[in-house]
This record gives sequence, structure tokens and C-alpha cells, in this order.
Amino acid sequence: MITWRSLARTSQYGVPKPHVRRLSLLEHHSHRLLKDFNLPVPKGYLVTTPEEAEDVVFNINAPSVIKAQILAGGRGKGTFDSDQKGGVRIVKSPREAYQSALNMLNHNLTTKQTPPSGLPVHKLYIYKAVDITHEYYLAITFDRKRSSPIILISDSGGVDIETSNRLHQLWFQLDTGITPEIDAYIQAELGFSDSEMVGIHKMLCDMVRLFREKDATLLELNPLVRTEEGFVCIDAKFEFDNSARFRQGDIFACEEGEGVEVKEVKEAEKLGLSYVKLDGNIGNIVNGAGLAMATNDLITLVGGSCANFLDVGGGATREGLVKAFRILWGDERVKGVLINIYGGIVRCDMIAESIIAAAKDIGGFKMPVVVRLQGTNAEKGLKLIEESGLENLVVEADFEKAAQLIVEHTPKFE
Repeated sequence: MITWRSLARTSQYGVPKPHVRRLSLLEHHSHRLLKDFNLPVPKGYLVTTPEEAEDVVFNINAPSVIKAQILAGGRGKGTFDSDQKGGVRIVKSPREAYQSALNMLNHNLTTKQTPPSGLPVHKLYIYKAVDITHEYYLAITFDRKRSSPIILISDSGGVDIETSNRLHQLWFQLDTGITPEIDAYIQAELGFSDSEMVGIHKMLCDMVRLFREKDATLLELNPLVRTEEGFVCIDAKFEFDNSARFRQGDIFACEEGEGVEVKEVKEAEKLGLSYVKLDGNIGNIVNGAGLAMATNDLITLVGGSCANFLDVGGGATREGLVKAFRILWGDERVKGVLINIYGGIVRCDMIAESIIAAAKDIGGFKMPVVVRLQGTNAEKGLKLIEESGLENLVVEADFEKAAQLIVEHTPKFE
């Protein structure tokens, strides 16, 4: 099966950056986790109806923040298909909360990180608005080049972090944690007072503990804000290593919603298949990581760009393959498909039958499809496809010619 690590490590011709399979949490889950580790967060409430939103703001009895809960960034600058307003709103009355929730719940929110049609919003997170005196950015992640965790911190938080050149990088070790040298650097560069550094130090130590104990790959607070009462974690984005699922059952039990990057992956996993999402527009169905990397390299070499790989492995059933093809066809970025199968354990005639069944199931191929079959029952499989009468489908036994054909017949990737 394909893994993103093998693709990134071995490919020679500039493999597009894959969408790594990691668990991301919705904001309300992240806030709960922060609270469990004694980090300061506002008291929040999760609602699923306009009536609940109205009641929550009535009880808060103060201006409140309402946030759409989706697995995508840029919510504040996004737009709902209902009223063209954003996914983060400040309301001043229960009635305003009701109306906002009515226009947010069960409507699609489009941001720079969602598909063009947006993502549906089924939950809202509400808390009392805080008086902010300054916004900061604080994150802990892992620097693979140095094999070390790293702290990222800036005195430009919120949307300003996207254009800030004041992002400080501090490497550390999990066994030593936050050292006096790290504290001294942060205080000198960001200008915290001695009393503020007491809180910042504790916050950093608690974040390191969370990072270590929960197998996190990213803990991002943006913004971390200063208020008259102290520091508060407002918005949080957390990611966790999927390989730690067996250890972090409580964390992975929180997985929900339609993430931008994981929906197809999860569907494929249910079928026992492996799906790796890339950044191009040519979809690929292959069997085996080696063939996947060779296919990607060759498509890139002849001027194309891969959108994904769907690895059918060695034990896929005909029924599973039909569903897997639907996953690939459902990617709106895909404008052409190369099916490249070397029949060993997987018989090429079964692949051919699945291609024909999938085509009938989805009403025919609406884009160019090139099929290359080699190995067990390859001739039988090719004959089945040739006799199927399917449109927009070409059979080519030569690997390089197959790659050239799909690149030539797929609209140029922008």
C-alpha cells in the first residue's frame, strides 16, 4: 500500500506535496483538551439549533462570539451560502444570536481551504467575547529535518501571522522541556514583563506536556491573546499522528465532520484501500507503492501533475474497487485518469471487470481514461475493456506511452 512517507522520500522528479493523514480536531474539542491540561480558555458552549444559540447568549448576557465548527481555516473571512457573511461572528443580543445561527446551521461555509462549494456546518461554538489588548501566535510542532520539536512564537497573531516576518523558532528536546534559555529569549524578543513570563512559562510547559502525552504533531494557538485578566487561548488548531490511534483512543473518538483532506482517505480505509491526495489534476489507480512512485515520476517527467493515488493493493474485491473508483471520480480536481496495474496477486481481468462495472455505475467516463494492464490475465483484461465499447477510454500496454497519452489528453494543470 502507498504511504505518504515512501512517496516523499523516494520520488525523484518533484513529487507534489501530499496531504498527510493526520487527525484534526474541531475547535470545541481543542478547547476541552486545553482545559484538561490547565491552559486558559473561555468557557464555551456547543449548540446545534438556533434556539440553543439564543438561550446560550441570553445566559451569557454579554456580547458573544459564534464560530462555525468545520475542519478548515479562514472561517472569519469565509462566506455562507445563506447570507454571504463569515463563519465567525460577534452578536450582542439573544435575538441576533438566533438569526445568525439560523443563517449558519445546515448551510455551507466556503473559505480558502474548502472546496468551491464549501463545507456544511452542523455545530456552532459560542463563548463570551473577550477584550483583547494584544494578539500573539504560539505553536509547537515537529521539525523533521532536525528531528526535533520546535516552538513557533510571534507577537503578530490572528490574520497578521500570514504576513508577519517576526516568527521566532526555538528548538528544544522533550526530555528537557522549556529551559531558562528559552524563557530568556522569548522575554527579550517579545517584551513580556517578569509577571507575564510566569504565565507564559507555565503555558509553554503545559503545551509541551500535551504535545508529548497525546502524540500531537501540531498544537497551534492563533491567536493567543492578552486581556486585562491575563492570557487566553482563543482559537486552536491541533493535529495528531494517525499511527498513535491505538494509544489515543479518547482523542480519536472525537474525529467527526467532513474534513477537506480526509474524507476520501477515510472512505478508502473502510474498503481496505489506500488513498494519497496530491496537488495536481491527473488521478491514478495503481497497485503497490513502487509502481505508484514510478507512475508519479513518469507523469511528472512528461509534463503532467498527479492529483492523487488510489492503491488497490493485493486483496481488493470487485465490489470494493467499484466503490473506490467512485471516490476517485468524486474528486472535482481530477480531469483525467491513468489506471496502471501490474497483475500479480490482483488479476488484470478482475480489474478490467471492475473498470467496466464502475463506468456503468457512474454513467460512463466523462473524462479521458488511459488503462495499462500488465501481468496475470493482462490479455484477457485488455480484451474485456476493448470489447466493452466504453467512450473516453484508451488501452495502452507501454508504460511511457500510457503516461504520455493521459498527459496529452488531460487539460493543462494551472
